[in-house]
Amino acid sequence: MDLGLKGRKAIVCAGSKGLGKGCAAALAAEGVDIVVNGRGVEALEATAAELRAKYGVKVTAIAADVTTADGRAKLLAACPDPDILINNAGGPPAGDFREWDEAAWHKAVEGNMITPIMLIKATIDGMIARKFGRIVNITSGAVKAPIAQLGLSNGARTGLTGFVAGLSRQVAKHNVTINGLLPGPFETDRLRSLFTAASKTSGQPIEQVAEARRKSNPAERFGTAEEFGAACAFLCSVHAGYIVGQNILLDGGAFPGTM
Repeated sequence: MDLGLKGRKAIVCAGSKGLGKGCAAALAAEGVDIVVNGRGVEALEATAAELRAKYGVKVTAIAADVTTADGRAKLLAACPDPDILINNAGGPPAGDFREWDEAAWHKAVEGNMITPIMLIKATIDGMIARKFGRIVNITSGAVKAPIAQLGLSNGARTGLTGFVAGLSRQVAKHNVTINGLLPGPFETDRLRSLFTAASKTSGQPIEQVAEARRKSNPAERFGTAEEFGAACAFLCSVHAGYIVGQNILLDGGAFPGTM
C-alpha cells in the first residue's frame, strides 16, 4: 500500500533507538524526510546514516534533549513546518510513589506531558494552514491499564491523553489528526531497565524475570520496533484521516478487555 507520504517532512523525537527509531525507519521507507533527535550522539549519527543509506531520504540529526526548551528549539529550527510529528520521550523511573518528591513529579510531567504539548503548539497551526498534519504521541499501555510501579508515567501520560482528546476533535476538520500509540512490552532499553529493577526487587535473575513476562503475554513474545513503526506510519498516512483522537494499544493481547 502506498501511504501517500513521499516528500513529506517529519520530526521524530527520541528516534535514535527503540520505538522512535522504528517509526523513523518506517516513515523514511515511505519517502519522508526525517529530522530525528537523541541525546546519545553516537547512536543518533549511526541511525541517521543508516536511514540515509537505506532509504535515500534527507535525514537531519539533532543531538538534543527534547524534554528541554532548548532541545525543542533546536528541533524546530531544523524543521519549522513538519507535516508529521512523532512525540516520544523516555519514561520516568519505576518505583513506589512514597519515594517520589515534588521534583520527580515535575520532571515526569515536563517530559511526558508538557514536552509533547509544546511541540504540538509550535507545529499545529502550520499543519492546519496546509490542510495536512499527522501527530502521533507514543505513550504507554499503562494509559489504558495502569501499572502500579509506573505511577509517574501513568499520571503524566494520562494527562497528555486527556488534553489530546479535546484538541484532536477541534482540528480534525482541517485534515490534521492526533492519535496515541500505546506500546505494551517491546524489545527496548526501557523494557530491559524495568526487568533490571524487577530483578533487584525479587532477587530473581534478569533472564528469569524476562522469560516470565514473555510467557505471560498471549502472543508469548515481545513486540518489535519494526511492527510498531509500521503502525505509526499508517496512522500518518493519507488513508488515516478519519482516525481521530484514538489510543491504539499494541501489546500482544495483554489487555484483557473487550473494548
